[in-house]
Amino acid sequence: MDGEQDQRCYMRDYFEGRVHVLTLAPHLFIWKLQKALPDLLKEYDMPAGLFPRDTTNYEFNEETKKLTVYIPSACDVGYKDSSVVRFFTCVTGYLEKGKLSEIEGMKTKVLVWTKVTSIKTEGSKVHFTAGMKKTRSRDAYEVVRDGIIIDKF
Repeated sequence: MDGEQDQRCYMRDYFEGRVHVLTLAPHLFIWKLQKALPDLLKEYDMPAGLFPRDTTNYEFNEETKKLTVYIPSACDVGYKDSSVVRFFTCVTGYLEKGKLSEIEGMKTKVLVWTKVTSIKTEGSKVHFTAGMKKTRSRDAYEVVRDGIIIDKF
């Protein structure tokens, strides 16, 4: 992770949960209820259980499509197809219909841990690009699962 990304990732919202503050003027605030991350993922044709269950918060810029997901501890998540994905405390990427690209903060184990750079859905399949391409069954990622805390990302 680069220093700039680390700095952005550790600057967490003061407002935990699903409430965002939009500032229109120095003393005027508008409160907007944010949808749950699994709902956002489904809206963009991505599996609802892609990220760990204990994801604390996320930011999504609808204009740039940048998604930032906050996770309390770096962790490994095992899926029902026996695949394992490793998450840093902050994962970023660009979310489009059926695709999460330019991913930072996520790895998968093929033979060794390899950085995931993009995830794309196609019907019942989820394609992980991680130095090499790995295709997995989409239904393995539909259920939100717990992460197992790890010492080192």
